[in-house]
Amino acid sequence: MSNILILTHPAFGILSVLAAVWLLVETMNANGLNQARITKAAYGVTIFMLLAWIFGGVWYVEYYPAEKAMILNGPWAFAHSFYMEVKEHLFFIPLILALYLPVVVTRNRLHANRTARIMVVAICVNIIILSLSIEVAGAVINQGSKVSFVQKDSLGDKQ
Repeated sequence: MSNILILTHPAFGILSVLAAVWLLVETMNANGLNQARITKAAYGVTIFMLLAWIFGGVWYVEYYPAEKAMILNGPWAFAHSFYMEVKEHLFFIPLILALYLPVVVTRNRLHANRTARIMVVAICVNIIILSLSIEVAGAVINQGSKVSFVQKDSLGDKQ
């Protein structure tokens, strides 16, 4: 089960980023004909972000404590002490922004409301940048875990 969670969490995160890019492009080219696609993309960002949050949360509560101990005792302790700490606090921002997107999109016809268009573009850019930063932090944490397990294995062979 942990293998599924560790794969679905970042996969849904990236799908959320891709949906945000889609929404960004549709919003920058908003017209009366693409409002349905804009709405679908906004809901896609929200759904994928929520799924990434749920799968990541389950993994974090169920499986990360043992891995955290390994990382903190390994050569890449900074992978948890810095990157996971940043990730733990940063993920709320794109989550809240993703939850807000459908509200902005469904309450406004973006092709007729320049201010709402600018708001959606700003939200998408923030989601994209923050989510990709979180993905990079996750990669560093993953590497910190791998390095810790390799060190444990090599020390175990010498004993």
